[in-house]
Amino acid sequence: MTESKPDTPLLPPSSQILPDFKKSVKLKYVKLGYHYLITHAMYLFLSPLVVLIAAQLSTFSLKDVYDIWENLQYNLVSVIICSTLLVFLSTLYFMTRPRPVYLVNFSCYKPEESRKCTKRIFMNHSKASGFFTEENLEFQRKILERSGLGENTYLPEAVLSIPPNPSMKEARREAEAVMFGAIDELFSKTSVKPKDIGILIVNCSLFCPTPSLSAMIINHYKLRGNIKSYNLGGMGCSAGIISIDLAKELLQVHPNSYALVVSMENITLNWYPGNDRSKLVSNCLFRMGGAAILLSNKGSDRRRSKYQLVHTVRTNKGADDKCFSCVTQEEDENGKVGVTLSKDLMAVAGDALKTNITTLGPLVLPTSEQLLFFGTLVGKKLFKMKIKPYIPDFKLAFEHFCIHAGGRAVLDELEKNLKLSPWHMEPSRMTLYRFGNTSSSSLWYELAYTEAKGRIKKGDRTWQIAFGSGFKCNSAVWKALRTINPAKEKNPWIDEIHHFPVDVPRISAI
Repeated sequence: MTESKPDTPLLPPSSQILPDFKKSVKLKYVKLGYHYLITHAMYLFLSPLVVLIAAQLSTFSLKDVYDIWENLQYNLVSVIICSTLLVFLSTLYFMTRPRPVYLVNFSCYKPEESRKCTKRIFMNHSKASGFFTEENLEFQRKILERSGLGENTYLPEAVLSIPPNPSMKEARREAEAVMFGAIDELFSKTSVKPKDIGILIVNCSLFCPTPSLSAMIINHYKLRGNIKSYNLGGMGCSAGIISIDLAKELLQVHPNSYALVVSMENITLNWYPGNDRSKLVSNCLFRMGGAAILLSNKGSDRRRSKYQLVHTVRTNKGADDKCFSCVTQEEDENGKVGVTLSKDLMAVAGDALKTNITTLGPLVLPTSEQLLFFGTLVGKKLFKMKIKPYIPDFKLAFEHFCIHAGGRAVLDELEKNLKLSPWHMEPSRMTLYRFGNTSSSSLWYELAYTEAKGRIKKGDRTWQIAFGSGFKCNSAVWKALRTINPAKEKNPWIDEIHHFPVDVPRISAI
């Protein structure tokens, strides 16, 4: 195979660049964001009224209160009407207000040292497996050199074996190690008993055994018989946010409950042993990992919780054929199953992201940014002025960003389009470097990195954003309820956080 130049892209240009968000902004998604905003408009209108009533009552003297009592005690009808109205409004408020959802704590699985896979080990095992042609071994080497992955990522034992041993038994072993490892640490951190869990949601896109992964957890921890359990499959790397959103909805209707969310992917049975290049990229990027998250709607948990869930926004582009088919699990011409990544992936991801942030903007941006945005939008749409839409500065809405560590190219383009600084991108880039693409759990390794660096202060807002097959782009916004002291934390970064950040070269020769 002819040696390519160091800066020669391995994929077509269309798959490397996100569309420029300034070229177009669809008004319907702006309106959708404001629809979400006014869903709870009653609270917005009642708040000033409550303030005015409180201000008026503060001016009352004891004599004024006595005069009101004297007038009311001889008017039974007025007393009954006022009392009924007060009870009705109070009941309506408490029944319709959304329950706050707290993130008590979370944990990320850190595999044992024997699972570490350097890039050289990866290439040696790929060659020894006998599955790949010399040309495709060279292709994988170039992908790895430009991937942004470091030398300490992890792969399951079945993949590192020579020859590889992808079997249902080994896949279950990997799933149990990841899920139980993360959940054990979470229970240890929170002192919550397994019997306390009322809702269980597990997401794993490509491994859906019978009994399900959620059933495996229920059996292992002997969870209670009336638990509400869900097992989400085939929803890609954004399924972690979908799980959080589902847990949020369930916690609105089940008071005094704990929800356990487990996000992971399984590598063992999804290692591609063929020579279709569109399927080989996944081999080079995906690595072993998972996370467990404990959510609560109990008011008593607010003081000990780390974060409160503020918003979730989900965008699904599955109705569009090109979006639907850009990430597909399928067989190659030799009958070997792998995940095909379309050359249109980056363009599709960019369109989904643009829709998501346009919807999210009205919920989170300060008024000044929204006025600038609407000013340019009105000028362009109504007065046909030749101006570019104003792209709001999301750094004014969030202190921290956790962007799915899907690959280096995606992170580069998001940094440019959202005008983020290297500091904002550091958690995502270091997660990709240290752990690789761990699918839906990568957002939690990124948040754990931010905590280990001591960056989370009380009141800080964090934006988690992820992409997934289908095609989906989902966001979650969290508000810190307390300052996180890294000295009291236990997460996969703590023992080595002093080594980060590191410089990741554009090309790291193997």
